Amino acid sequence: MKFETLMLRGLFIACLAVCGLILGAMVTTTPASVQLAANSSVGAILLAAPTSCALPPDGVVCPQIGG
Repeated sequence: MKFETLMLRGLFIACLAVCGLILGAMVTTTPASVQLAANSSVGAILLAAPTSCALPPDGVVCPQIGG
């Protein structure tokens, strides 16, 4: 009974540590969209934009920049 209790407590502490690390990573990480907006370079935003249309090919016209 003592061994099982120690194993469960160890698992609980390990899970808390992993959750804390994940929460810390989510709080401190800056998303790429915020980095692009802070950069305020039109060229960087256009480079990050997809080159093909994300719409399905059902006859809808997809606007292209410079194409």
